[in-house]
Order: sequence, then structure tokens, then C-alpha cells
Amino acid sequence: MTATTGSPDAPAPAAPPARGRIACVGLGMTLGSHLTPLARSQIEQADVVFAALSDGIVEMWLERMHPDVRSLQGYYAEGKSRLTTYREWVDVMMAEVRAGKKVCGVFYGHPGVFAWSPHKIIEVARAEGFQAHMEPGISAEDCLYADLGIDPGRFGCQHFEASQLLFYKRRIDASGYLMLWQVGLVGDLSLKKFSTGPAYRQVLVDLLSEDYPLSHGVIVYRAATLPIERPRIRHLLLGDLPQVELTAEETVVLPPAEPLKQNAAIRKRLAALDAISAAT
Repeated sequence: MTATTGSPDAPAPAAPPARGRIACVGLGMTLGSHLTPLARSQIEQADVVFAALSDGIVEMWLERMHPDVRSLQGYYAEGKSRLTTYREWVDVMMAEVRAGKKVCGVFYGHPGVFAWSPHKIIEVARAEGFQAHMEPGISAEDCLYADLGIDPGRFGCQHFEASQLLFYKRRIDASGYLMLWQVGLVGDLSLKKFSTGPAYRQVLVDLLSEDYPLSHGVIVYRAATLPIERPRIRHLLLGDLPQVELTAEETVVLPPAEPLKQNAAIRKRLAALDAISAAT
């Protein structure tokens, strides 16, 4: 007699195949101090964790939270385009997502700030119907405001990747703060270099000298990455920037060079609106 559905002898229905997902999280900048509870939860609950971290100490610390941490640093190579490396990161992580794994990609700082791969893998995963999530972290920008005592709401801030400022015609407002990221790599069109030299930084200074005097003071900043470290803060003149060694992790800050200028026409228009509002 054939067993009917629900009878004791009927085979249990097959479990649906596992559905993969990806979460990209940020560790923050300072080891152990900036990790949020939500980011930690994503790491601990993942099946596999991929780490885009250049510091072995940080990787060892991450391995205390998860038994399967796979470093992405080995995809870098001298003379190899960083964009090729970043595409390979997306491919290796997506392979695990497609295999039904819960994947967590771990990045320094905020995973969406100066990081191509997290944005791309989330785009690819969602296009293929997988769940994808980015969990924010404390970025170098956040640390910069705290360490340098800058309130971005006081004079306003512009942020540019330094090479982008050279490659495209951008408008600089010298009455606010100007933050230049990855100045140590400025002018690299190949995406194969890990640093560029004084001649490249001179091109940047020549461009900036159209809006700032060479005697203008600038700040070179790097956030602390270990609890025992202090942030690295150097003060120098804009004209001296080409001769100063910079790493890709350092940010160049140009404080305002001129006062804010009042917009008399707009102020007059707003005063008229205030007068109308008060009369009604």
C-alpha cells in the first residue's frame, strides 16, 4: 500500500537549499575600539569571513571572533592594477554567496568610504537576487574631525580623492576646509603603483596654488590604528608638500584660506519672507 502524505512512513520533505547572503562591515580605524555590536554580530554569524586588512595583528584579532577568516591581501601584486585585485575580491566572495554561504566582508574604517569592492559586491549580489547589506563603521574622516578639532558645519568641507582633483575640472571653495585623500598615490593613472613621487605632488601643489598661497598652512593626518598609537599630525606649508613623504593612508587638510562672503541678495530675499511671515 502506497504511503499517503502525512503518514508515519512518508519521507520528510526536502529542506530548501540554503540561500547565500553578503554583509560588508567596517572595523573602524582603531583596533578593538570602533567595532560596533552589529558589525561584530555579522562577523560571528557568518559561515565565512573575508578580510581586506593589511595588518597581521588585526587579522589575528579577527580570527578570535571567527574560525574561518580568509585574507584578501594575497590578491595584490606589484605591477598589477588595483582594480583587477578588487574585481577578484568580488569574484571570490560571490562564489561563496552563490554556494549558499553567509558571507561577511571585513574592511577598515567604513566599508563604503574609499572602498570599491564593498559597493560592487552588494550591487552584484542584489542584481542576482541575494540579500546584501552594508554595516557602517567609524571612518578616517570621523577620526579626523575628532583629532583635529574640526566641525564640518562651521565653514563647510570639500572632500576629493587627490587624483580625481587632477584628472577632472573641479571647483574649489577656499573659504571652507579642503580634505584631500590618498595624496601619496596622486596622479597614478595606471592603478598599479603603491606610491608616487615628489614630481606628482608638485602637479597637485601647482593646481592648488591657483586658490591658495604657497605659504598657506596645511595638515597631514593619519588616524591611529592601534590603541597604543597616537594619530599622526604634521603641520607644514603648502609649498613644501612635494618634498614630504606621504603614504596612501594619510590625508592632507587645507584649512580655509579666505573668509566666508555674505550673499546680500539672498539675505534680502529671506528678510522679506520673514517680514511676510511675521505679518500673517
